[in-house]
Amino acid sequence: MPFMRPVQIVQELGGADVHTSKSGVADHFAENEPEALATCREVLEYVGGTSAAQPEVEPEEPLLDPEELLGLIPEDNSKAFEVRQVIARLVDGSRFHEFKARYGSTLVCGFAHIHGYPVGIVANNGILFGESAQKGAHFVQLCGQRKIPLLFLQNITGFMVGKAYENGGIARDGAKMVNAVSCVDVPKITVIIAGSHGAGNYGMCGRAYDPRFLFTWPNSRISVMGGAQAAEVLATVKQDQLKRQGKAAMTSEQLQEFKQPTLDKYEAEGSPYHSTARLWDDGIIDPRDTRNVLGRCLRICSRAPGSGSTGAYGVFRM
Repeated sequence: MPFMRPVQIVQELGGADVHTSKSGVADHFAENEPEALATCREVLEYVGGTSAAQPEVEPEEPLLDPEELLGLIPEDNSKAFEVRQVIARLVDGSRFHEFKARYGSTLVCGFAHIHGYPVGIVANNGILFGESAQKGAHFVQLCGQRKIPLLFLQNITGFMVGKAYENGGIARDGAKMVNAVSCVDVPKITVIIAGSHGAGNYGMCGRAYDPRFLFTWPNSRISVMGGAQAAEVLATVKQDQLKRQGKAAMTSEQLQEFKQPTLDKYEAEGSPYHSTARLWDDGIIDPRDTRNVLGRCLRICSRAPGSGSTGAYGVFRM
């Protein structure tokens, strides 16, 4: 066994790296005291208040051009992209104070201003794991305590599945996030910027969780699961059925023919035009107009920020 210095052992048992990236006990990592003090100032900038009737700061344009949003989102929703690049083109001065940046990295949470109004942003940067859900629940409750409106940017295929994750309590962790989102007493705004599938739609404040406003982008898709995944599941079930009946398995051409009706159905009914025609959202917006639309929504929400309930408990350390 290699020798480990006492400092290394201490760091592994309870250092800053462990508690900001693995345990999630600490929210921010600082290399030194000046960096820690600067982080504290940023935290205090978003302590919230009793009223959101007026913008907190002077509005300013993002440093990064919102026109570039059209080039950031891939045509294929199955391809990943960096959601922080989207946030940087929506918020004032492209400034984003991230919360637990090193923990549960597939969910990006943090504070910013849009047209001068404070907002807590919850955005997908991949599939939701248990750590991501715990982080989201903690952040949503924190915004509720500080009376800061929430903005959800949805690009989600769902929560992680599999035996190891079920044994690890993904259902419990996901329930914490869903509970926090459904109960928080601040205005909620949702924008579906790419895919919105499965239980991830619930955790990220889909229509059933009563956001004040819900908008979609033209490239977005919404369904219980992606069309390709649904077609693959049905094809697997069919192949297993043929095997039990002692029949030959379908060829690749037959498989494609079998899958095509499902793919076509999901393509048509998962379209944002299909959902908006049924009033499942408040409209399809041009990605480049998102910042201005959100500014108007926050102004409307500021007139009725919530019931004023303080709640019976503080923020849980999930």
